[in-house]
Amino acid sequence: MDYFPIFLALRGRKALIVGGGDIAARKVRLLRKAGAATVIVAPALCGELRALAASGDVEWHARPFAEADLDGAAVAFAATGIERVDSDVAAAAQRAGIAVNAVDRPALSSFVVPAIVDRSPIVVGISTGGTAPVLARRIRAEIESRLPANLGRLARFADSFRSAVKAKIGDAGARRRFWEHVFDGPVAANMLAGDEHRARERMLSMVNRPAEQPRADGMVHIVGAGPGDPDLLTFRAMRAMQAADVVVYDRLIGDDILDYVRRDAERIYVGKAAANHAMPQDEINALLLHHARAGRIVVRLKGGDPFVFGRGGEEMTYLRAAGIAVEIVPGITAAAGCAAAAGLPLTHRDFASGVTFVAGHGKGDSEPDLDWASLAASRQTIVVYMGVATAGTIGARLIGHGMDPATPAAVIENGTRPDQIVACGTVATLAQTVARRGIAGPALLVIGAVAALAQESTARETHQSYAPDAVPLATAAGALAG
Repeated sequence: MDYFPIFLALRGRKALIVGGGDIAARKVRLLRKAGAATVIVAPALCGELRALAASGDVEWHARPFAEADLDGAAVAFAATGIERVDSDVAAAAQRAGIAVNAVDRPALSSFVVPAIVDRSPIVVGISTGGTAPVLARRIRAEIESRLPANLGRLARFADSFRSAVKAKIGDAGARRRFWEHVFDGPVAANMLAGDEHRARERMLSMVNRPAEQPRADGMVHIVGAGPGDPDLLTFRAMRAMQAADVVVYDRLIGDDILDYVRRDAERIYVGKAAANHAMPQDEINALLLHHARAGRIVVRLKGGDPFVFGRGGEEMTYLRAAGIAVEIVPGITAAAGCAAAAGLPLTHRDFASGVTFVAGHGKGDSEPDLDWASLAASRQTIVVYMGVATAGTIGARLIGHGMDPATPAAVIENGTRPDQIVACGTVATLAQTVARRGIAGPALLVIGAVAALAQESTARETHQSYAPDAVPLATAAGALAG
C-alpha cells in the first residue's frame, strides 16, 4: 500500500489553494463541501472562482504565492499547472510539515486526492496512487451506480436512533442483529425510497418491540425492467433486484435480466400471455401479499413500465389496502425503448405532434374497444401493445374511420434485444407485415407518419446501438407525399 487512506476533518480549518484556473476550481468545490476555510492565492481567477471570491465564500489574495501563505494551513494544494510554481509550493509545504497535493504530480505530493463517491456522511474514496486517475473515475462511476442516492439519509436516520436502541437492547450481539434487520429490511427500503415517515413509524415499532422483529411485514417493489435489454435497467431497479428475498416475474423477463437478481433470492414465474394466463391476477396479488406478510422483500418484476399496460396499478392498490408498503420503480416503456431501437421517433415536429398508447385486445382477447374515429383523424403516432393477433382488425378499423391506407406502419418484435425484428409496411398491410416476418410477439405496432423512419431489420443483423442511420427526412417526407 503506497498511501495510507485517511479521511481528514477540515471543517473550519484553513485550506490553501495556489492557482486560480479550472484545476484549482475543482479542488475548491471539494474543499467547500468539506467545510474548509478556503484561501486562494493567484494573480487572477477563472469565472467560477471570481464569483466565489466576490460573494465572500472564499478568501482571495491576488498575487503570486509566498511561503508565509502556508501559515496556519491544515492542507495545501499546488494547482497552477505550472511545474516550477507547483514544485515551489510543494517544497515549501513539506518544509513546513503541511500535507500538500500538487495536482497531477504525485512525485511532489505528500497525499493524493481520490476519486470520491459522496453519500455524506458515507464517503467512498478510490485511489490508484496517482498512476491512473481515469481508471479511478471509472471505478467511481461503477460504485456510484450501485449506491442509492438516499444512502446518506439512511445513515443519519440510523444515527438518530442509536441511543434509543442501545438503551432498549443491552446485549451487543442482539443489537447487531437488530441493526442487520433494519438495514436489510423494510425500514431501509422505505428510507432509500424517500419515505421517511413510513420508515420512522416502522423503526419506532421495532425499537419498542424488538422481540417481534421477525414477524414484521416486508415490502413489495413493483419494478419496471424495461423492454428487454439489461443495459436499460435503471439503477433503482437493479438495487431492488439485489435486495430481494423473492422475485415474482412474467414471460417478458428474460434470463439476461434475471442475472441481475440476488443469487439466493427465490424466483417465482407467473408468466402471463394474452388468453394464456399461467397464474390469474388474483392469485398473483395473493402471492405478493403472502410473501410480504412473511417479512420478505418482494420484487414484482415486469417488462417495460409497470404502470403502462402492466397492471402494476392493480397490484399496488391491492397491497396498500392490505397495509403493505409498496414502492413503484418505473422502467423504460416498451414503446420508448423499442422505437429508439428501431430508429423511430415517437414524436417529430414535421410528422407527429403527439403519441397515444393503446391495447390491441379487449377483455378475454376480444377486439379492442377504442375511439377509432379520434385515432384515425389525429396527427399523432399510435403505439399498439399486444396487437399482433388483431393487427388486421386494427388496420381495417382505422381505415374504416378515415385513415389513409398508405399511412406507414412498423411492427417491432423483441425490441432492444439481440433477436429484434423490425418489419415495415402500411396500415393497410399490417396483417400481411406480421405474417410475412412470422411475428408472434412480444411485439408493438407503431402507426403514423414517423413509422416511415423505421429501419427494417432481421434478428440476424448485428444490433449494436439504438441509433441506426435514419432514413433521411426528405426521403420520409417524399414517401408520405407519394
